[in-house]
Amino acid sequence: MLKEFKAYLLRGNVLDLAVAVILGGAFGAIIDSLVKDILMPPLGLALKGVNFSDLFVSLDGKSYPSLKAAKDAAASTINYGVLLQATISFVIVAFVIFLVMRSAARFRHPQEAAPAPQMKDCPYCLSSVPLKATRCPHCTSELDRAA
Repeated sequence: MLKEFKAYLLRGNVLDLAVAVILGGAFGAIIDSLVKDILMPPLGLALKGVNFSDLFVSLDGKSYPSLKAAKDAAASTINYGVLLQATISFVIVAFVIFLVMRSAARFRHPQEAAPAPQMKDCPYCLSSVPLKATRCPHCTSELDRAA
């Protein structure tokens, strides 16, 4: 059983998947930083100084100046600003993956389609059969006799 597990782990697909997960995690951290540190501050400034990470609704009905103040007071909050940042991160990651897959598709060699076999009609059941067939697969008639 251990040998089978080792063979399973060393197959190309499993190793490729492991590398993809590790790279995806690192890429996710880069995109998260891009959104939080590069994109959201100018967007917040354009929207009159809004800090998206501080957008929340307090469920206890009290008003807090920031999300940190609400958390320090142990208030229950709905943090829709954090969700907004995560959504923007997701859209950026999805778009970048789309661009990578689109450009990777250009480098793949198109597979040549196999030529369609030449067909003839069975004189008994009128089904299409390959030209070199000697017996119809539909009605089992011998086709050499019919020719």
